[in-house]
Amino acid sequence: MFPNNKGYFEEFGGRFVPETLMFCLKQLEDEYLKAKKDKKFLREFNYYLREYAGRPTPLYLAENLSRYLGINKIYLKREDLLHTGAHKINNTLGQVLLAIRMGKRRIIAETGAGQHGVATATVAAMFGLKCDVYMGKQDIKRQRLNVFRMKLLGANVIPVESGSQTLKDAINEAIRDWVTNVRTTHYIIGSTVGPHPYPMMVRDFQSVIGRETKEQIIKKEGRLPDYLIACVGGGSNAMGMFSPFFKYKQVKFIGVEAAGKGLSTNRHSATLTKGKKGVLHGAYSLVLEDRFGQIKSAYSIAPGLDYPGVGPEHAFYKKIGRARYVTVDDKGALEGFKLLSLTEGIIPALEPAHVIFYLNKLKRQLKNSIVIVCLSGRGDKDLDIVVKGLKIK
Repeated sequence: MFPNNKGYFEEFGGRFVPETLMFCLKQLEDEYLKAKKDKKFLREFNYYLREYAGRPTPLYLAENLSRYLGINKIYLKREDLLHTGAHKINNTLGQVLLAIRMGKRRIIAETGAGQHGVATATVAAMFGLKCDVYMGKQDIKRQRLNVFRMKLLGANVIPVESGSQTLKDAINEAIRDWVTNVRTTHYIIGSTVGPHPYPMMVRDFQSVIGRETKEQIIKKEGRLPDYLIACVGGGSNAMGMFSPFFKYKQVKFIGVEAAGKGLSTNRHSATLTKGKKGVLHGAYSLVLEDRFGQIKSAYSIAPGLDYPGVGPEHAFYKKIGRARYVTVDDKGALEGFKLLSLTEGIIPALEPAHVIFYLNKLKRQLKNSIVIVCLSGRGDKDLDIVVKGLKIK
């Protein structure tokens, strides 16, 4: 099963990092491989997922949305109901337990939409660890509620003013910090990106989404779904949903990327659609780059999607045709945000709102299908953005 022992999903993945980090990454990989076979670790992890984070999350039949779009059945995997409001806590719980196992007392993280930062600050507070979160200055402006939440939880939010002042640059600064402080510090990467073992490890911690989904849909429908659909930035919620269904070829995967202001502009985050092969943040994958091979800035109205790369396992899925990747622009995301709110009384984050809108494009194809959407987060964090973009009478 992928990745191989060098962290490659065929050609994608690997470790492209300074020598300083090689030992730390090998230590992390070894510790993780031991932990995943350790019944005590797994028992503790599952305890916190259940009793603290609020798992299992419901698989909710969105009857009103299904009827409105003319699709047989649309189910929502309600990751928005987890503690902190998104799927991110699945991974932060797993990684903080690993950090404690390795004797690390300081946690660092990067964040874009703020949800990973909040989830990291939350688990650090619970376990009494020092926490520093790097966040682009532009994202701090867009996500001021989440910045306040992180500070309330005791985290130090460090503004990043380099580059585009968004997620890519926050990751750059977090890696620089980690290189300097590897002995005392664990870096909790928030998505299926970065050098091995992070893409594998984050996928595994997030795979609880897909494992629960499989069990729930069989109980409700007596069969597997026709489609799984999720938004893709770095790719953790989608990979968490998709990976447990990988061998079931009858279940089709669709990942929805952010087209931003349009694919013909430089203002989008559609890495799988428009990207090229390259190295970013320690892994070989698909990236957005200019004609000189330099990483371009990404953009999306959804801060959690504006990353100019993608997890190597998604690049692998695209290469072998296991998943199809499509795009929705900012305007569509706002319409999706409004549509789910009005039909189901559920206000989604802007990230999965891209998926809700895409269902409208697919409605003829999906007419007789059972579709499951990963509703990866709730929309409270995005209200400041949406107020400016949506006119509601």
